[in-house]
Amino acid sequence: MSPLCRFSSVVALAGAVIGTAAFAADEPEPNRIIAIGSSVTEIVYALGQQDRLVGRDRTSTYPVDVLDLPDVGYIRALSPEGVLSVKPDLIVALEGSGPPEAVEVLREAGVPFVSISEDYSRDGVVEKIRAVGAALGVEDAAEELANQTGAKIDGAHSNAVDASVGGTPRVLFVLSAQDNRIIVGGADTQADSIIRLAGGVNAAGNVSGFKPMTPEAIATTAPDVILMMDRQGNHITANEDLFAMPAIKLTPAGQKKRLIRMQGAYLLGFGPRTAEAIADLSAELQRINGS
Repeated sequence: MSPLCRFSSVVALAGAVIGTAAFAADEPEPNRIIAIGSSVTEIVYALGQQDRLVGRDRTSTYPVDVLDLPDVGYIRALSPEGVLSVKPDLIVALEGSGPPEAVEVLREAGVPFVSISEDYSRDGVVEKIRAVGAALGVEDAAEELANQTGAKIDGAHSNAVDASVGGTPRVLFVLSAQDNRIIVGGADTQADSIIRLAGGVNAAGNVSGFKPMTPEAIATTAPDVILMMDRQGNHITANEDLFAMPAIKLTPAGQKKRLIRMQGAYLLGFGPRTAEAIADLSAELQRINGS
């Protein structure tokens, strides 16, 4: 590893695993930062540190101002050349950013690289905010934001549970339905967590991860409503095409054509807007479930 590299060992900090960057006391604070991962970028903005950003990954599209920053590639397909072209002095990246070979090149190039762990829960959001704040050297502001965000999530979840007392909707999250191959979000996914936080039941909770499911298996899940990301371009499945699929047509959701679409980073990002996403999803579940 190059002697210029200031990356040190990975340590546990406030429940989030990050790679710590050691700076000498007389070194300037990092002010050319790249944020990798939509929730990381949103946290940087929520902390009021956006003026320090010089780049973002392709998943970082909120707030809209971030689109003015150079795009250094997809979170899991980063190009070291693209990242280094904006001359960063710190990279703050969501856990799983890569590939590993690209991360190693960046570390060897002497760029401090901080990896923020991901946990799809209320506490996971709180610790993520604290970890990003520590990486940026704004711990006090991060602690305040973390506490506010945690309280808002608690309130949104409590309201969602109260609203679902009259009937808990069964929700099937469909990640993809291309070519009649339906991939659903099971347990241990961000989809599962947001459904439960919003007062619903994951209809595919008996499987783990994002998995393809046969038409027969989907029929047995008996969802009241389908939940999908609001996508564009070639990845979108039109409503009429979705409800025409035999696997969906047989379900209560298919028969009543109940579908909720929400923007992916907002719904599944588990960042500062999580409480709002819970409230919005809960409201839609109650509206559709009561129709």
